[in-house]
Amino acid sequence: MKSLIKILVVVFAIGGSLTSLAQSDFGVKGGLNKTFFKTDTGGFGNFSSAETGYYGGVFLDFEVDETFNLQIELLYIGLNDFKFINAPIYLKYRAAKDFHILVGPSLNYFFDFFNAKLKVRADLGLSYNIFSDLDIHMKYVIGFQEISPNGVFLGIGLKL
Repeated sequence: MKSLIKILVVVFAIGGSLTSLAQSDFGVKGGLNKTFFKTDTGGFGNFSSAETGYYGGVFLDFEVDETFNLQIELLYIGLNDFKFINAPIYLKYRAAKDFHILVGPSLNYFFDFFNAKLKVRADLGLSYNIFSDLDIHMKYVIGFQEISPNGVFLGIGLKL
């Protein structure tokens, strides 16, 4: 639980300090995710499985210049018995008028996920603004550690 509190403090400290420096937007997002687990089953080799879940949370988007933003998110993710908090920090590049590429690390706090609580993963995402306040997004999450899962997220975001 102490790790979760540290993650929340770091994410909101970064967000709070950047709010005064740049144009910022706040919003909510949510959608579905497909997570791929690969575990070593001892002498029986590797076992792969996939689970479908949901996610929802909030984001802060800070304008750095005309083509780059910094986007910080705090998401709750549910996958059957697995529940965790995901806190990605994205460098968001505007590739075209309403199309963005997002890349960055994500900190993940798993609630009792084989007793390994904190995981770091890498995210690569795309977003498209349907309207100025509504976007659709997709991201791929890469787990670095053996038991840390990879996943695909598809959802919508709404600026408030």
